[in-house]
Amino acid sequence: MISLAISFAVLILGYFTYGKIVEKVFAPDDRDTPAKKLNDGVDYVPMKTWKAFLVQLLNIAGTGPIFGALMGACFGPIVFLWIVFGSILGGAVHDYMVGMISERNEGKSIAELSGIYIDSGAKWIMRIFSVLLLLLTGTVFVNSPATLIANLTPKSLNATFWIIVILIYYVLATLLPIDKIIGKMYPVFGVVLIVMALGIVFGILHGGYTVPELELSNLHPSDLPVWPYMFITVACGAISGFHATQSPMMAKCITSEKEGRKVFYGAMLSESVIALVWAAGGVAFYGTTQALSDALTEVGQSSVVYDISTGMLGAVGGVLAVVGVIACPITSGDTAFRSARLILSEMTGLNQKPIKNRLLITLPLLGAGAVLTQLDFNVLWRYFSWSNQSLAMITLWVCAIYLGRSKSTVSASSCGASDSDTSSADTSKSTFAVRQRFSKKGYLISFMCAIPATFMSAVSMTYILMAKEGFKLSSKIAYPVGILFAILCFVTYSIYALRARKSVPKGK
Repeated sequence: MISLAISFAVLILGYFTYGKIVEKVFAPDDRDTPAKKLNDGVDYVPMKTWKAFLVQLLNIAGTGPIFGALMGACFGPIVFLWIVFGSILGGAVHDYMVGMISERNEGKSIAELSGIYIDSGAKWIMRIFSVLLLLLTGTVFVNSPATLIANLTPKSLNATFWIIVILIYYVLATLLPIDKIIGKMYPVFGVVLIVMALGIVFGILHGGYTVPELELSNLHPSDLPVWPYMFITVACGAISGFHATQSPMMAKCITSEKEGRKVFYGAMLSESVIALVWAAGGVAFYGTTQALSDALTEVGQSSVVYDISTGMLGAVGGVLAVVGVIACPITSGDTAFRSARLILSEMTGLNQKPIKNRLLITLPLLGAGAVLTQLDFNVLWRYFSWSNQSLAMITLWVCAIYLGRSKSTVSASSCGASDSDTSSADTSKSTFAVRQRFSKKGYLISFMCAIPATFMSAVSMTYILMAKEGFKLSSKIAYPVGILFAILCFVTYSIYALRARKSVPKGK
C-alpha cells in the first residue's frame, strides 16, 4: 500500500511541477477562445472550468483505465511505474498540447492540425485513421457497458437489448448541442466515478487486502513480456491517442487558455489515479497477478470488474461502483461518435448548426458502429489498443513540430500572423513558410514531445510486428526493427527541423 500511496503523491507532484513547466512552454495568454469567438450553441459553447474538467475526464476515462489497468496489473507492480511516469511525461503532455494547439486553431481536430503543421497528405492519413479509431472506440464502449448492465438487470434484458438502448442514446448525444446532455449529465457521472474510485480504495483498506509493493525482486513476476505489450495494454491509463480526438472537443468550450492545464493535464492525471486504483484493486482482490490473469481469461473483464466491486464493497457499494464503471465507457463512447461527426464535417464541409446536416453524418456513423458490435470484443480491443497508441505516436510528433515552430526565434508573430491565422483557409504560402522555421531553441524545446513520440514509435512498431493480429514475428526481429524505426523517426524529424532552420537568419 505504501507504493500505491507514493504513486498517488508523485502524480499530484507531477501536476504542480512538470505540468507547470509544460504550461510555461506553451505560454497561454488572454486571447479570446473559440468558445467566445465562434459560439454556435451546438459544439462551440462556453463552459465553466470545473464542468469542462469533468466533461474532459469522462470523455477520456472509458474502460481503458479500468479494463486496461486490470490487464496491465497482470505484468506486476511495474505497471505502477508506467502509469505514473507515462502519464506525467507522456500522456498528460499529449492531452494538454493537442487541446491547447486545437484551441489556438479554432477547435480543429487532430487531423486538421496535422494538415496545418505537416502537410495535406498527413491530414488525410489522420482523417482516415482518426475516424476508424473512433469507430472502434465507440463500438468497444457499446459492448462493455452493455455486458455490465446486463449483470445488474433481469435475464430478459440481455446484453443485446442494452446495446440497442446505448446506441439510441449515442444518436442523441452525438446530435444534440454539447450542453444539453453531455454538459448536464457528465458532472454527475464524474462525481460517481470519483466516489467509485474512493470506494475501491476504502475496500482495499477496510478489507485488509494486500497491494504488492514496488521492489526489484517483484517488479515483473509474470511470464508476460513487458515490452511492448504492457505499454499497449494499459493504453488510456498512461497515454492514449484517443484523447487527441477528445481534447479538441473541450478546446471549443474552455473560456480561458490559462485554464487549460486544469482541464487537459489535470484530467489525464486524474484518469491515471483511476487506473492505479483498479490495477491495485485487481491484484489485491485476487491475491496474485496469475490469479487475476486467470480470472480475466475465464470470465472476462466485465465480470472481473463486477466481482471486485461487489466483493470489496458489498451489494450497495458494488452497484455504485459498477454504475461508475458503466458511466466511464458510455461517456467516452458517445463523445467518440461525436468527435467522428466533427471530423467528418471538416472533411465534407457540412455546417453542423442545421440538425439535418448532423443527421446526414450521424446515422451512417452509428450504423457502422452497430455492425461492428457483432465482432468479438477481445479482437476489437486489441486493434483499438494498437491504433490508439499509434495515434498517440503521430499526435506527439505533430505537437513536437508545433513547439519547434512556435518557440523558434522567427515566428509567425514577427510577421503579424497568429496561430489562428495559420488555420484559416486563405493562409498565404509566405505565412506558412514562416511558421515552418525552426530555431535551435525551438528544436530543443520540442524534445518535450519528441522524446515520448520516439518512445511510442518504438512501442507501436514493435507491437504490430509481434502481435498475432499483426505480423507474428519473433522478438529477435521485432525488437531491433522497432528500435530502428523509432531512431529513424527521430532522425527524420531532426532533418526536417534542420532544413526548416535554413530559413532562419544567422544569429537567431
